[in-house]
Amino acid sequence: MQDLLSHHWHHLPVREVRDLLETDPDKGLDLFAIKHRQEHFGPNELTRRKARSEWMRFLLQFHNPLVYILLAATVIKFLMGGFVDAGVIFAVVLINAWIGYLQEAKAERAIEALAKSLVTETTVVRAGQTQRVPSTALVPGDVVLLSSGDKVPADLRLVATRNLQVAEAALTGESTAVEKDAELQVEPGTPLADRVNMAYASTLVTYGQGRGVVTGTGDHTEIGRISQMISAVPDLQTPLTKKMAAFSHKLLIAILVLAGIVAGIGLARDETLDEVLSAAIALAVGAIPEGLPAAVTVTLAIGVARMARRRAIIRKLPAVETLGSTTVICSDKTGTLTQNQMTVRHVVVGDQVFDVAGNGYEPVGELAANGQPGVRECLRAGLLCNDSKLVQKDGRWDAQGDPTEVALIVAAHKAGLEADAVQRELPRRDSIPFESQHQFMATLHDGGVVCLKGAVEVVLQRCGNALNAGGQTVALDREAVARRVEALAAAGLRVLAFARAELPAATTRIQTQSLPATFTFLGLQGMIDPPRPEAIQAVAACHQAGIQVKMITGDHAGTAVAIGRQLGLVRGADGPPSLTGRELAALSDSELIDAAEKVSVFARVSPEQKLRLVEALQSRGHVVAMTGDGVNDGPALKQANIGVAMGITGTEVAKEAAAMVLTDDNFASIEAAVEEGRNVFDNLTKIIVWALPSNLGQGLVILAAAMVGAALPMLPIQVLWINMTTGGVLGLFLALEPKERDLMQHAPRSPGAPLLNAALLGRVVLVGALILVAAFSLFKWELARGASVDAARTVAVNTVAVIQAFYLANCRSLRHSVLSIGLFRNGWLWAGIAGVLGLQLALTYLPVLNRIFRTAPIGLDEWLRIIGAGAAAFLLVEVQKRLTRSAASAQKPAGHG
Repeated sequence: MQDLLSHHWHHLPVREVRDLLETDPDKGLDLFAIKHRQEHFGPNELTRRKARSEWMRFLLQFHNPLVYILLAATVIKFLMGGFVDAGVIFAVVLINAWIGYLQEAKAERAIEALAKSLVTETTVVRAGQTQRVPSTALVPGDVVLLSSGDKVPADLRLVATRNLQVAEAALTGESTAVEKDAELQVEPGTPLADRVNMAYASTLVTYGQGRGVVTGTGDHTEIGRISQMISAVPDLQTPLTKKMAAFSHKLLIAILVLAGIVAGIGLARDETLDEVLSAAIALAVGAIPEGLPAAVTVTLAIGVARMARRRAIIRKLPAVETLGSTTVICSDKTGTLTQNQMTVRHVVVGDQVFDVAGNGYEPVGELAANGQPGVRECLRAGLLCNDSKLVQKDGRWDAQGDPTEVALIVAAHKAGLEADAVQRELPRRDSIPFESQHQFMATLHDGGVVCLKGAVEVVLQRCGNALNAGGQTVALDREAVARRVEALAAAGLRVLAFARAELPAATTRIQTQSLPATFTFLGLQGMIDPPRPEAIQAVAACHQAGIQVKMITGDHAGTAVAIGRQLGLVRGADGPPSLTGRELAALSDSELIDAAEKVSVFARVSPEQKLRLVEALQSRGHVVAMTGDGVNDGPALKQANIGVAMGITGTEVAKEAAAMVLTDDNFASIEAAVEEGRNVFDNLTKIIVWALPSNLGQGLVILAAAMVGAALPMLPIQVLWINMTTGGVLGLFLALEPKERDLMQHAPRSPGAPLLNAALLGRVVLVGALILVAAFSLFKWELARGASVDAARTVAVNTVAVIQAFYLANCRSLRHSVLSIGLFRNGWLWAGIAGVLGLQLALTYLPVLNRIFRTAPIGLDEWLRIIGAGAAAFLLVEVQKRLTRSAASAQKPAGHG
């Protein structure tokens, strides 16, 4: 039976569908058939990728070249009898691994909670009985009943329809509902959007009723096919993870080379194996930034928490910083940039155009008709010739039925016409439902009043005169109406025409052939799915931040360009060109790459083309963020460097594919997420710039001691103390540094830019050299004054810690003076410095720590020299920042802001 799922069901007549699936469209399957098929086909759900076990996730935290060095150092120290040193080194590795594991597990649990909230039921006919069952229990051959508001639970071949309309935006991107007809057969190669005798999983019934036979479940549905495309797309590394991985490998090579040099020098001097290995391990441990992975993880976790407060859930931890490097945002239109709520913008009556204020389904706004009877007649016809409802639920206005009809209800309400009152005044007697071959809907009311609504050209054919805004009957100017329609369509509006006629008062039934010969033309209503007001501001903010925004939609080109203009994506009188899916298909790969760079609006685009556009942008070196809510967005969400899905209207496929989910479906949250992403990257860079000099300085101190044949100024266990207290704790407080004021005023970081630019590398070398000079000099000074080796080492260790504390204040801003950003904007940082200095005092004066770490108490003079070294380093770094700012200002072109 498995091969049945490969048929072109839309091409087969209902009788053949019934025979192939061995089902009865009236009675459904019997219970035995259902049980057998559930065992054969499995549940109606998409196959999830097998998640890593908890143990595997924990063990992968150790999969890092630098961690390998620490583990090797642990083993060597243990074999040498240095059990305390080995225990401390291994404890450091375990703590870092545990922090990384906990943060990853937290992110996974957040998305699992989202997925579990998406449980749906559906109405089926089984063994002749109508019942509600979980959607996951459906099997091929099941008979499903559809009604307005239902989510289609599986792929269905429709066998009966009554005015059935289905919104397929989640699958095709088309914003208007598609009229379905079970009787039609279409060709095998018919595009998905034109298969009017099929209903597909994840789409939504907006109007009418239908009955369908399940032809595909789970992975064998259209969304299952897209889901497989998603799983075939590899996970991409983020800019930070790529650079950190490259840095780790370079650092690994440098450490091994330097450790080899130290060991070689020791062997050449006939030192014991214990001394040689101790020096090599001290250098390796000193040069490895043990606290950096934990600091990076915690910084990203803080970014996750901040984004959650701004209604964004992060699924993949490293993706937080990707938004900070984003150069292009590709967004779906319907429901993402727009409200997904059709809204009447203009009412045309006679030779006058009346603007309608307000957005969406909320009936708040104005229609400046000044009580003119002609306008009220046009709006009243829209209310009477209408099968939908506007309801208020939990303080929110929702559509029941067709979004276009609900837009007519809202427009009338804004002019003071309430649907219930108008329908009580003129109760309906009969109607002719909208059908694609007629392109109109007509209703008959008490007193023989007939209202007509439909396509402009169809309604005009039936009209002999018109009503003006004042309510007087006038001649019908067909050319003027055509010009108005053309202008509205050019603005991307969908236009409906309205007319009225009268039959004898006793008439109770109407048919197409019995409609009045001549109607009075009442006017036009032009509507559009309007952009979100906050999306307009968000797009402007992105442009100001140097980020391109592109609309990629399945909707019509005219509508897409009109919305693009309102959003600020299409600028100027003509603006840059838009491209349709058909035009994209004709482009070569090189032409597509150029088009993806230059064009800002792409319309009638298929899922495969969305994916291709994202890949084209990435080939130019862009970091691409893709936002969307539909199944059709899934592959591109997965391929993008960061995918952003909608939490309310978004499909499960979109959420699974995305790295971030917006819980309020608000495009404006994208701008907030970009800002948070930039702040995360900014703070991560500060942490790296702050942490590396300590490791460089300690490594140089060990190397210098080996080269001159001096005793080690710091032991491996003391180096670890510095790296895990000063290096591991202090750096975390930079993660809490508030956003700098000019964060969104400059272009995104270039994806190809190194992690640290020349000025920052120079600063790392400068501070590393200061640590070398200060720590080594003070160590030798103390020995020359007759201090014990333990006391001299205590001075060296405290020198490194204090310089790092002063340097931490420098790193609160990498560009500006610390005095210009406010000394106490980050109170946690000063508390951290106080805490670390307290730990250093404990290391220096507590006997138990003296024994473990081989330190000794020191006097006030020693502390004054240590603090002097820290203050000198602080002043030198501030001078270097000032010189760097001056050089950057001198290089800016004249007039540059």
